[in-house]
Amino acid sequence: MSRSQPSRAALIAAIVRKDLLEFSRDRLWVALTTVALAMFAVVFWLMPDRVDETIRVGVAPASLAGALRQLAQGSDEVGLEVIGFESEEALRAAVMGSGDAGPSVQVGLALPEAFALRVTTRQDVTVRVYAGVGVPIEVRGAMTSAVRELEFALSGSALPVALEGGDVIVLGEDRAGDQVPLRERMRPLLVFFVLITESLALASLISAEVASRTLSAIVVTPARITDLLTAKGLTGTLLAFSQALLLLLITRSLVGDVPALLLAVLLGAVLVSGIALLTGSSGRDFMGTLFLGVAFLIPLMIPAVALLFPGSASSWVQALPSYGVLQALVGASSYGRGVVELAPHLASAAVWAAAVFALGWWALARKVATA
Repeated sequence: MSRSQPSRAALIAAIVRKDLLEFSRDRLWVALTTVALAMFAVVFWLMPDRVDETIRVGVAPASLAGALRQLAQGSDEVGLEVIGFESEEALRAAVMGSGDAGPSVQVGLALPEAFALRVTTRQDVTVRVYAGVGVPIEVRGAMTSAVRELEFALSGSALPVALEGGDVIVLGEDRAGDQVPLRERMRPLLVFFVLITESLALASLISAEVASRTLSAIVVTPARITDLLTAKGLTGTLLAFSQALLLLLITRSLVGDVPALLLAVLLGAVLVSGIALLTGSSGRDFMGTLFLGVAFLIPLMIPAVALLFPGSASSWVQALPSYGVLQALVGASSYGRGVVELAPHLASAAVWAAAVFALGWWALARKVATA
């Protein structure tokens, strides 16, 4: 009596089990994965977990800095450090953090040269308030109030002091209310590094099987090439996702909108798995596969590094495949944004993940067919 053929799901599951067993026996990548997880966790906990609340305020001209220092005394909510500047140009450069303007400041008050005289003689006065990108909105409001307190202290009554443009001039991208500690900003970077580590491990496994003709041997069994490719993709996604999830658990980073966060991690795992299929099928040995993997993955790390610094990412950075994944990770974990709010980034990540995975699928299928 003939035996029935195993189902496609059973064949795929068998290949996945084989791959996981081979990975667990690879001492090099098991050690590297363990060390990487431990190192990333240590780096995370060593990062500052709070934002510096001391606000450096620049005043031009410098002769009025002393009056503002007296007004700032007794403030318990926000520490103020008042620095005088001789010109408005130097003040602007200090707020922007550029030039040789001396120490950088987060807020700048550009007062007219004859501010005191115009206030005491009850003349109209226009003041420009500059703010850096990292200044919370409540501090900006406090600075506008400080200008009015200063004119009240000089004149003894409220006078028509106007802010140019009716508000604070923000020099750079306005990120008011979105400031997070460095530890929180490091989270998506570390998660993506874990995904990259698992991508290199899968690529090494595939390269070794190509060299030993293990893949060719599998496809002469009842398993089809589609079963093999599906199993490899599942193995890579499972390894990458599980390791990234483990890091999130170790660092207590399952915060914010958890469903959106897990979806972003899953899309990142699919993306790096596609890269592993592509590089693993192209490399001829361990070093060749490692070189190709690093060459592919270094550009994908650029958006992660860019997240550490405030400001808008360049258009070419936004065009990189990893940009959507990282923006979704940041939005979900640091700012609590949900799937609906992050839909554009998640959609971009899904498109790139599908495209890269399809390319890796094609490359590996071609390699197995010609081996």
